[in-house]
Amino acid sequence: MKTTFDVIIVGARVAGSTLAYELGKAGFDVLLLEKGTLPSDTLSTHNFFSNSVAMLREMGVMDRLLATDTPLYKRAYIEFDDAVIDGQYPEVNGENACFCIKRTYLDHALFEAATAQAGVTAIQGFRVTDLLREDGRVTGVTGVSRVGAAASYTARLVVGADGRHSVVRSLAGAKRLQAVPTDFASYVGYFSGYEQKGEPCVEFYKKGDRLAIVFPTSDGQHVVGAMFPLTDQAWIDRFKADAEKGFRELVGSGLAGTPLAERLPVAELGGPVRGLLGYDNDWFEGMGPGWALVGDALSFKDPAVGQGMHDAMYGARVLTRILAASTDWSASWDDMAAAYGRELEAKMMSRFGMACQITKNVPVKPEQQMVNRLIGAHPEATQAFLGIYNYANEPEALGMTIGRLLQTKE
Repeated sequence: MKTTFDVIIVGARVAGSTLAYELGKAGFDVLLLEKGTLPSDTLSTHNFFSNSVAMLREMGVMDRLLATDTPLYKRAYIEFDDAVIDGQYPEVNGENACFCIKRTYLDHALFEAATAQAGVTAIQGFRVTDLLREDGRVTGVTGVSRVGAAASYTARLVVGADGRHSVVRSLAGAKRLQAVPTDFASYVGYFSGYEQKGEPCVEFYKKGDRLAIVFPTSDGQHVVGAMFPLTDQAWIDRFKADAEKGFRELVGSGLAGTPLAERLPVAELGGPVRGLLGYDNDWFEGMGPGWALVGDALSFKDPAVGQGMHDAMYGARVLTRILAASTDWSASWDDMAAAYGRELEAKMMSRFGMACQITKNVPVKPEQQMVNRLIGAHPEATQAFLGIYNYANEPEALGMTIGRLLQTKE
């Protein structure tokens, strides 16, 4: 096997496989490295809003994913304390359906789409231990295979697509540009027999300092996430003692009176409850001499906003376009890094800001709750609100809609 490539990608899940696919289509010679093996699961908010579903179709994997019988959904049901927002996501890029498919199916489909490209070589079970450097530039990686054999590979660019604890990011010394720690502990479980009324939908609940989100997902299940303040040690202890019991009690008490609290008792947990006791919403510089980052390695956000899948795929496309536009990478690192940063910030920073707001345990002010009721009472505002999540419109459009409604009310 050869050891020199145009690009080495570390991490072969959504961000890495999408990037390998895009680079392979663009004619680059790519080595895709994955420390684990696929198919396999990973903790994730694996939801695609309709704009991201469009990207899956463009990659040619959507028919395969739909064959898993994972349901599409178009509707959102949201409760912010006593305000209810209930509506359908607006169409964007010819798509109006959303999709929450398990990572076991998703990552494997994307990996196989990537490795089907003529210029993509993949190695699973390879763990990167260090970066190679020459004259201040990253020139490759070194690591060990699953059987302990050491190997090194060189490339013009090494990309970290290896998640929020990125080894490439750490070894490259990428600067953290923003960091907002969450105030919440987050737990997630998969439930069978969770019966929604009417068409499939995403559910979101905020009652005081308790939050929950529900997505219809693969294998006839719903994935349910529940959040409570990190300062509540009593609840953390309950979850540590019996995660399923703690999960059910949290929903039953903290979210009493919601459809979730009514439906969950008859649903059966499938598999372990998993969780995160704190995390940062962070944003790192995305490129430097010989290295780049994509997906959660570049920016991790509160899972409640459901933007991780979109940002991974969108970032892969942007990076591919920037690389393809430059004829001399060695003389263009600063320019490419600036262009990459500008484009990602222009597209993704507003949703990052939303995540940083959601992640803080701040009581809803009366004026904000009035706005929430207004959104729920007017279909036009509901569409503008939901359209933020699938990029049908920017947050400013919601503000303008609310302003018009308030003027009419006066």
